[in-house]
Formats: sequence, structure tokens, C-alpha cells
Amino acid sequence: QVQLVESGGGLVQPGGSLRLSCAASGITFSTTSMGWFRQAPGKQREWVATITGRGIRTYIGSVKGRFTISRDNAKNAVYLQMDSLKPEDTAVYYCRIIPIDYWGQGTQVTVSS
Repeated sequence: QVQLVESGGGLVQPGGSLRLSCAASGITFSTTSMGWFRQAPGKQREWVATITGRGIRTYIGSVKGRFTISRDNAKNAVYLQMDSLKPEDTAVYYCRIIPIDYWGQGTQVTVSS
């Protein structure tokens, strides 16, 4: 049974950092492309970052240089390190198994002073 469990969201001040985690099960994780998406209030869900099974990373322009996606195949986990956070990064962040379009439950990130 496929499952994704996200964690690590919370409230942080502008300029702060958070690290999101997503634990996967029920798939051959090491060869699977994984992604992070986000949905801000009143807006459509948008792609944030992707990491392939080979470790190739891509990012939406607004987070380049501030966010880092990574994976630990031994733990079947993907991470999103978010630095220099801005209020406009406030959203629910979702982990996704890209090839099968499977989503996690989401974790709230709020950037506010």
C-alpha cells in the first residue's frame, strides 16, 4: 500500500528556515522521482521542486537559491530545506510521487512576524 507522510511544517519568522520531510512506503523509492508542491490560500497548487531517482534537481524560479530538495534512499525519504523564508512562501506543502500522481496529506508552513 502506497503511503506518504509529511512533517516539519510550522510558523517561522521571515528570514528563518524550516525543513520538511516526507516518508514514503509501498514503492520502489530509489528509482522514483519525487516532488514538492504548495498551495497558498486562494491560489492554485504550484510545483516547487523535483528530484529524480538519479538525484537531478529542478526548482521553480521563486525558490532557487533558497530551497534545497534532497533524498535519502536508505530511509525512503525526501526533504525540502527552506531557507531565507518569505511571507509569500506561506502555503500548505505537499509531497508527491510523480510517476503515479500520489499525494501526501500536506503540511502547513506559515511565514510571519
